[in-house]
Amino acid sequence: MKRVVVTGIGALTPIGKNVDEFWQNAVAGKSGAGTITRFDASQFRTRIACEIHGFDPKDHFDRNEIKRTDLYTQYAYVASDEALKLSGLEIDKMNPFDIGVIWGTGQGGLSTFEDAVTTHAQGNGKPRYNPFLIPKMLPNMAGGMIALRHGLQGLNYTAISACATSNTVLMEAFNHIRLGTCKVVVTGGSEAPISPASIGGFAAMKAMSTRNDDPEAASRPFDVDRDGFVMAEGSGCIILEDYDHAVARGATIYAEMAGAAMTTDAYHMTSTHPEGLGATECMKRSLDVAGLNAGDVDYLNAHATSTGVGDISEVKAAHRFFGPDSKVKIAGSKSMTGHLLGAAGAVEGILSIKSIQDGVIPPTINTETIDPEFPKMNIVIGSAVETDVRVAMSNTFGFGGHNATVVFKKFE
Repeated sequence: MKRVVVTGIGALTPIGKNVDEFWQNAVAGKSGAGTITRFDASQFRTRIACEIHGFDPKDHFDRNEIKRTDLYTQYAYVASDEALKLSGLEIDKMNPFDIGVIWGTGQGGLSTFEDAVTTHAQGNGKPRYNPFLIPKMLPNMAGGMIALRHGLQGLNYTAISACATSNTVLMEAFNHIRLGTCKVVVTGGSEAPISPASIGGFAAMKAMSTRNDDPEAASRPFDVDRDGFVMAEGSGCIILEDYDHAVARGATIYAEMAGAAMTTDAYHMTSTHPEGLGATECMKRSLDVAGLNAGDVDYLNAHATSTGVGDISEVKAAHRFFGPDSKVKIAGSKSMTGHLLGAAGAVEGILSIKSIQDGVIPPTINTETIDPEFPKMNIVIGSAVETDVRVAMSNTFGFGGHNATVVFKKFE
């Protein structure tokens, strides 16, 4: 099996429109939440979200590109452009069939579909649909368009496992490189879910916070007063590369991807297993692949959505796996970014990589009183912690019972 290293990262998030800005604001504990401006949400149960403010597609794309792509694909473009630039890859000097794209999204071009159906419903019955409707809404299109944009002709597909999607595609890319299928994979996820149907649907499930008068404090993982997640949009991209190929070209190596695994709860359509049994096994198997033990992990970026059932099941799983005397530090970055659904694992993977590079663990903000029902764990709240991070683990869990865990370690 080949070693897999990280040679590029790119981010477009509610707390930063590039990696440096994203990282600085995460360390500073900045919230990206506010009142929804994407549409009139005044009559909705939940009226807050983590939007990307100041993003203008015209700053990045020409008129035809904008017309042909949904916002989730545009977000994918921006993050992958940054990651490829930072990687220093000279694509024109490589065999293009050695570079693949494995991308993820939970909802794809939902807004495009929603707008088309709304326009039709409000019309006179005569169907008038945009010829780009289908390609704009397809969930595989972002990955295909990244390849088209950069001339990447290796394997290309999209995996979807709800909010575990980005870690799923990271695992897929990791395994393809280990097996020698390709030398480089552009991988990550993008999501543009702040639309009436998406907000309305999740609100109807009572999965989202209704702290509408105090949006910046609404996402509060582990807190006794948590009342649901805050929807977010954006994209994260990670360039994974065959170690030998990266060294041969003199690439900057950010970290090594050491392990990944998936399990399924097979318990409930939307709820995690109350004792976190699937999550426990997923963490164990990811470290088995990495050849590491629970005691080697310094930082766990928890899925930590700020939901009642989800948070406690994950902490129970961590307590069972790491043990009651574990020194592992746990933090929930969704307290700042909100929940990027299918893109969550990619942006949280970037935070894990940066924590290894800089020796800093971003905080869980807004958490004031940890739920007394939780078993005792070392949860980082309030402000960032400076500490040596040699191994970082990141969890993601999705509707359908999907659990996906990835492990990064300091490159040596």
